[in-house]
Amino acid sequence: MSKYSAAFDAGPMQTPLLATLRRACVLVTLLCCAAAHAGVDVNTATEAELDGVKGIGPRTTAIILAERAHGPFKNWQDLMARVKGIKPASASRLSANGLTVDETPFAPPPGKSP
Repeated sequence: MSKYSAAFDAGPMQTPLLATLRRACVLVTLLCCAAAHAGVDVNTATEAELDGVKGIGPRTTAIILAERAHGPFKNWQDLMARVKGIKPASASRLSANGLTVDETPFAPPPGKSP
């Protein structure tokens, strides 16, 4: 046994504590992953949250917030009609990056692809 392996030997008394710590680390990791993949809803997101969506820059964020001040977006079609620059192709990319409208991801109209 080397001098370093002795430092990592948990011993019989610390094994339950280490198991609990491992479980806690796994839980925290899973929660962080879930938060990272959670959607950002255009009707409730802050400026920082909108800026955090890949594909939305400060200019688009400002337009979204200004339009949202007139009322919430009803659906993706409403968002695309009110925010210049968001078309089906970009809506599909934004949705893939976590943006939702009323907690709904973008779905192109039947028979059309973005």
